[in-house]
Amino acid sequence: MTGLFDPAQHRRFENRWFDDFKLGERFILPSRTMTDALFLAFQSASGDNHPVHYDVEYCRRRGMPHMLAHGYQVLIQTAAGAGNFPFMVEDSLIGFLDQSSRFLLPVYAGDTLYPALEIAELAPNRTTGVIGIKSTVHNQSSKLVMEGAQRYLVKRKPLT
Repeated sequence: MTGLFDPAQHRRFENRWFDDFKLGERFILPSRTMTDALFLAFQSASGDNHPVHYDVEYCRRRGMPHMLAHGYQVLIQTAAGAGNFPFMVEDSLIGFLDQSSRFLLPVYAGDTLYPALEIAELAPNRTTGVIGIKSTVHNQSSKLVMEGAQRYLVKRKPLT
């Protein structure tokens, strides 16, 4: 092996700046099956101890087939960090501005979720820009169970 190791070169992608993104660009996130273990881990982390999220018989007595996922448990499937976006903006990301979400259908233990992100807004400023991302989560039946939006402040490419 020749040359010195440079940790700055140890990256997945060459950095992208605000102007490098295009409307409609998609980022597919890994699918995940909502298991009993994930429900337990989320309950422990969130402190939410309502039986609808951890007691199967409680849910069945109310007509549900299994435990109901907490809304935030569905939402976190769209965390940009689960995909490539944050690795693309390692040097240009200033911050995560906000997010919103709508929960359209229930998610139960055993459901498999398919999250995706899509560039829906590019609002340039002088030295920065806001990237608005549409977030979606579909289930194993191709039904949209959650939709939302996320916005990030990203630097524009420096003039050289």
